[in-house]
Amino acid sequence: MRQNKANVIASELPANSSLRDRVSTTDFLDCYSVSSNLSSRPAAEIITEFPGWARFLLQIRRVITTPFGLSNEGPNAADKIGPFPVEIETESELIAGFNDKHLDFRVSIFAQEGRVSLATWVHPHNIGGRIYLMTILPFHILIVRNALARVATAPSPAQQ
Repeated sequence: MRQNKANVIASELPANSSLRDRVSTTDFLDCYSVSSNLSSRPAAEIITEFPGWARFLLQIRRVITTPFGLSNEGPNAADKIGPFPVEIETESELIAGFNDKHLDFRVSIFAQEGRVSLATWVHPHNIGGRIYLMTILPFHILIVRNALARVATAPSPAQQ
């Protein structure tokens, strides 16, 4: 495991994550984790409360991808975390995301034993999906690491 100054660690997808059922050899999967006593939903709410610089990057993405008909808000859903419809929620894990023209993606926020893990799974449909993934990957990593650093500094339920 690699660790950075904010104690965000590149890690393996938790063994009992429901996201494992989706992963095939040609898919993208990454996972990072941090020490935190938050449960998955409060952690997910922090993760999707993007800071200004990340919202700016998402606005640039919107301008670039709109002509290609890619989703910017995600589909309508009764339960969403940020722009992502919640697909699965258990005591320890929340999975959200959706299928788009160029790729399918899900994020898993897994909270267990004083750690919160954020995993991203992407299944590109075509060359456009693969190019998109490679283009956004450096920004994805910055956003994920920043999100988990914010989770790590959030007050635990006992401190509230």
